[in-house]
Amino acid sequence: MAEALNDQDPQQQQDETQPDPLEELRRERDALQDRLLRTAAEFDNYRKRMDRERRDLAEYTAGEAIKDLFPIIDNLERALQAAAQDEPLRKGVELIHKQMLEILRKRGVTPIEALGADFDPNVHEAVSHEESAEHREGEVMEELQRGYKVGDRLLRPAMVKVAKGA
Repeated sequence: MAEALNDQDPQQQQDETQPDPLEELRRERDALQDRLLRTAAEFDNYRKRMDRERRDLAEYTAGEAIKDLFPIIDNLERALQAAAQDEPLRKGVELIHKQMLEILRKRGVTPIEALGADFDPNVHEAVSHEESAEHREGEVMEELQRGYKVGDRLLRPAMVKVAKGA
């Protein structure tokens, strides 16, 4: 039997100890395929992240530019409160005010409805608290300056007067 083992072809004994070149190529191909798929997925995630960051930056920049318009709108609203009802100047101010609000609306900016709402520190800034028998505790009694949002992002909180219990 010892002779039978020694009679085996030396090439066959060597092949059993060395890995099959075809199998080695298959493993290498599979590893490269896996690497390619991972790289493609990483690139896709990178592209999506960059698109999201670019969109967020554009929204932030637009929001910052829009904030510069708020003092103008506030002054127009003060002028409307002070002007007489039938004054021709009032009609011009009303038109300008409507145009400004339309520009904001087109940009996705919405005013925060504060009057009569419950005080929310996320969108309201309490300037004063006043006792009131006519309003419930924590209700916004008066809006001193309008607040604005674009989407879910707060551009400016509404400055309000809040009722406290009598």
